[in-house]
Amino acid sequence: MSSPAFNIQPIGRFRGDSEPVKRPKEFAHFSYDDKHEFRLDDSSLQWYYPPRLGADLSKGFDKFDKHDESIDEHLDSLLKTIEAHEKEEGKKIDANIVTWRGMMTKIMSAPFEDRDGFEMNATLYQDCIFIEDDYGTKTFSKEQQNKQQRARRGQFSPEVMTYWGYKFEALSCLPRPWGEVSRDFIENRDEHVVSNKAQYCSVVRTGIGKSVLCLGGEVDAIWDSKPTEKGAPINWIELKTSAEIRDNRGMSNFERKLMKFWIQSFLLGVPRIIVGFRSQAGILTKLEEIQTASIPETAAKRGVRSWDANTCINFASAFLDWLRNTINDEGVWKISRRAGSQTIEVVRVEEVGHGSILTEEFINWRIKLSLGGNAAM
Repeated sequence: MSSPAFNIQPIGRFRGDSEPVKRPKEFAHFSYDDKHEFRLDDSSLQWYYPPRLGADLSKGFDKFDKHDESIDEHLDSLLKTIEAHEKEEGKKIDANIVTWRGMMTKIMSAPFEDRDGFEMNATLYQDCIFIEDDYGTKTFSKEQQNKQQRARRGQFSPEVMTYWGYKFEALSCLPRPWGEVSRDFIENRDEHVVSNKAQYCSVVRTGIGKSVLCLGGEVDAIWDSKPTEKGAPINWIELKTSAEIRDNRGMSNFERKLMKFWIQSFLLGVPRIIVGFRSQAGILTKLEEIQTASIPETAAKRGVRSWDANTCINFASAFLDWLRNTINDEGVWKISRRAGSQTIEVVRVEEVGHGSILTEEFINWRIKLSLGGNAAM
């Protein structure tokens, strides 16, 4: 028997007015500290302060304090945060889907992005589908991309070019609001050791079509301060780097990038993106501030044909409806799309249990909650 499959083509059926979308509202958050240890607080929150143009984004690469990505972190930190929130509220969250923002980005961009493919693991628990990245596939895919980049024999290795993004972030952020940071610290950001271990992660409730989603994702910085009212819009900043646009090819590459920029920020409710444009040699040459909400309209006005925002939303809505009908029992399910394929397949690979997607701690908490016991009450 063949696996259930969702057809991406013809994408024309997803065009037209957008399905209803709920504004993402942060209901919880967590941090990874400078050792990448989980903390149920906002200690790794950063504030945006513009970087100096002309900075060399390769500087300090030899001292880069890089997070060890050889450990599969699953959904563990997201589940801990949800559990803490549920203990506070005395009830479980009402989501149909729980996942990282990155998984939804892959799904939403699927109609217009088929080069890499993807593989995810999913499990149904208490009428909610929990989805994680398939670690082995993600690692293999990254290695293949790096090999392809090396084959192009550019001036810089893929590792250095990845570092440019982290360096740009270090040059653009402060650990506290501007008024509480010394002039010396601000002026010497270029000398600081760059690390990608510390992160602030926002956990939001949002909705696409008929599906309610709980998404977790890293947020780079904040423009001013977090509002005291829970769920109020937050002036987040997403930081991105991109090559200078020097010709039509560069412009079409940037327009394709804009789709990912928009989806990532749209999903977490990030209103503003700061793009640092860099030369081929990795020198920061220009800053551009982009309002997330204006990207689809700007792309349409420019006559961009490589993607369409409403199609992304309507595709995600239809796919999630189908997924919720398909993953209808426990066990572990694979959600996969081969590179270049026009279908997303779903197959059950384990008949019982939840694999490593859900932690024992989270399952035990949910059992306790369903029996009416709540340690926080």
